[in-house]
Amino acid sequence: MVGSRLVPTSGILPHRALTTQTVTDDHIAELAAKPLHPLTLTDLVKYGRPPLPASALYESANFTLSILPARLAHRIQSLRNLPFIVVSNPHISKIHNNYLHSLSTLLPWSEKQITNLEDEIKFTEVMADLVQTHSNTISILARGFLEARKYISPVEVTRFLDEHLRARIGTRLIAEQHIALHFSSQPHTELSSDSKDHRHDSHGPDESHQSSYIGVIDTDLHPASIIRHCEGTVGDICELRYGVRPSVVINGEPDYTFAHIPVHLEYIITELLKNAFRATVERGMEREPIEVTIAPLPEGLSDHGREKGLTNQDQGNMNVAMSDVGKEQEAVSENIRPLKQSTPGVTIRMRDRGGGISPENLAHIWDYSFTTFKEEELISRQQSSSGGSASIDALNAISGDAGGSSLAGLGYGLPLGRAYAEYFGGGIAVQSLWGWGTDVYLSLRGVGRVECEGRRSGG
Repeated sequence: MVGSRLVPTSGILPHRALTTQTVTDDHIAELAAKPLHPLTLTDLVKYGRPPLPASALYESANFTLSILPARLAHRIQSLRNLPFIVVSNPHISKIHNNYLHSLSTLLPWSEKQITNLEDEIKFTEVMADLVQTHSNTISILARGFLEARKYISPVEVTRFLDEHLRARIGTRLIAEQHIALHFSSQPHTELSSDSKDHRHDSHGPDESHQSSYIGVIDTDLHPASIIRHCEGTVGDICELRYGVRPSVVINGEPDYTFAHIPVHLEYIITELLKNAFRATVERGMEREPIEVTIAPLPEGLSDHGREKGLTNQDQGNMNVAMSDVGKEQEAVSENIRPLKQSTPGVTIRMRDRGGGISPENLAHIWDYSFTTFKEEELISRQQSSSGGSASIDALNAISGDAGGSSLAGLGYGLPLGRAYAEYFGGGIAVQSLWGWGTDVYLSLRGVGRVECEGRRSGG
């Protein structure tokens, strides 16, 4: 079961106007001055396997409420520290306003505890609104920085995005985790209208599909299934544009499973397959299959981290937002650490015969906004996208909520995919044989081993 389909958004919850509170500069300064809670996945799975009793849902909601406002304030502060002319760009200003909106929906809850099912349902609606509001953050930011590129250096853009996008991964994960716990539990169903439909949309009623899930975390994730799903999606769109589609061959250990977050893996695999499909077809090698090898990591290596010893600083996960007096705050990690007892990880190699990456392009594949498309074509695509035209290249729309970057457009796909991989200590490495093809090595660390003592609600 593909992870991105397990978390409903606001379209599934009852449409009800959310209570908001005006966000003042004092609110932002006070919240941004608070130290960020160092999160691990233990914090998100400590309530046990769903279905959860009402008391556990309250605990999850109150914990989520206790940490999200400060994280949103840090993002607002970080955006305000960009040059004024950059923040004035309508796209970047929209992201700033989106964060203000989400904080305004959380402030009314900040002075109270969630102690009944009706409030828990309303709070889950706030979380769904937050997820939906920020679903297109990547593509909107990309357009903004493209238009403001005369006023901010590529180094500054990379520094901001490394921090901002990784922090966004954590914020989104926190919100989606509570939404998933809510929809996979029963106590609220008697108060929810159309509850049967809600549970059906979230795969709630069939426990055989939910048994391996704790919220958005699949403790028995099957990479080969994710790869096949992404192959179908990318292949359909590739065939729509080019008239052909390469095949994908999976070898190694296709039956291997480990604990990870399916939506993260789905986004990464989608981006890698888009690149491989495009290169293969445009070189006329569509009869050569794309080879995907699944190789489990030795358990000892996975438990002690990657061989390169990636740190939060290496991954760009350190918060370096500036305070309102211009002094740099103490660096605090906004990422979520995996469980101390990790599960074995996996390395997935994707090999194509698409001709490889030219030496001059290879040096820039990790740069945000790097694209092999010509500038005039890129701007044309952006104009079509921002205008909501139905003629926008379908290949630009297949990444969904996880990213919104494109095969032939914004140039955020590969660096953002690496951010998802690195978030829990993995990574992506690229080896190109110019004139022949490309090998991409995706390493993922298992996010944790959860020892369960049975369902808390007796389900």
